[in-house]
Amino acid sequence: MRGGLRRNPWDAGDSVVTKRRFLGACLLALTLARPAVVAADDTLHLEVQPAPSANASLADLEYVNSEPCRTCHGADYDSWADSAHFQTSLDNRGGPFRQVCQPCHGAAASHIADPNNTSGLFLFESASPSEVNARCLGCHASRTKHAIATDSSHASSGVSCIACHSPHHYQTKDFLLVSLQPELCLTCHFSQKHLFKMPYHHRVNEGIIRCTDCHNPHGSEQPKQPRAAATQDAVCLKCHRDEQGPFVYEHQPVKVDGCTACHVPHGGPNTHMLKVDTVNNLCLNCHTASLASAAPGAPSFHNQAALHQQTCTICHNRIHGSNSNSFFLK
Repeated sequence: MRGGLRRNPWDAGDSVVTKRRFLGACLLALTLARPAVVAADDTLHLEVQPAPSANASLADLEYVNSEPCRTCHGADYDSWADSAHFQTSLDNRGGPFRQVCQPCHGAAASHIADPNNTSGLFLFESASPSEVNARCLGCHASRTKHAIATDSSHASSGVSCIACHSPHHYQTKDFLLVSLQPELCLTCHFSQKHLFKMPYHHRVNEGIIRCTDCHNPHGSEQPKQPRAAATQDAVCLKCHRDEQGPFVYEHQPVKVDGCTACHVPHGGPNTHMLKVDTVNNLCLNCHTASLASAAPGAPSFHNQAALHQQTCTICHNRIHGSNSNSFFLK
């Protein structure tokens, strides 16, 4: 000390070791004084989570070790530990806020101190669908398939994440579904159930394909939430690749309206799941002498009364597109 003041550690007479010790002490002081923060991406998670109730005390906002939760909620804890959510226990970026029970259920300090006090918890059973969805999207919003979940048909209809998923009482470890497909989807979409029992149908009931192979339950930019492009045919071409172009001669309805211009997607009474019972009636919806259609009409030598000419695809068998003939002939 000189004259009652602390000596400047950067005096020329100080050694390098002394200066390094001083810098280390400064860094330690800054670290201890700095408030706990999370990474930039975690800040987004904090913002989308519903705020605690207005009468919540400071103790309600304390995040603690979740191990005491197991004492009362043993079955729920064990089912969680056997699910993909167990990975949160390995996340050290945000401390207890990002780990085990509290990322979903909120700060548990006051509830652990007094089990009757749930003011600091997020209670899924009493929350609104939008609140539940916001809670789940706090972590899952970064996934590509959930990009527009808040604007999906399900969200707009008041369907929350826990209508299909259960973190604790799941029937499948894949996606933590509350029941198996297609029963889960058909619980609400009951009007589609009979279509999968039609003579010609996609084999959903047989377990060959699932509803989510064609539809994105978390939303898409098209009606019916298909995993598809604007024409809604990309999802069909995942399986029906032999019909995929590009072709030298394109059949315009396929490019403009997509597969559903001629086919029903779930099932029906007609072969190839066509919209009408005979091929010529389907083709004549467009290929007729009418100002309502820009397609060329059927030539005069096509006798619709002749049975062999009532199936247009006998000759025009490359109906989805051709690389050799503009009339889609063999």
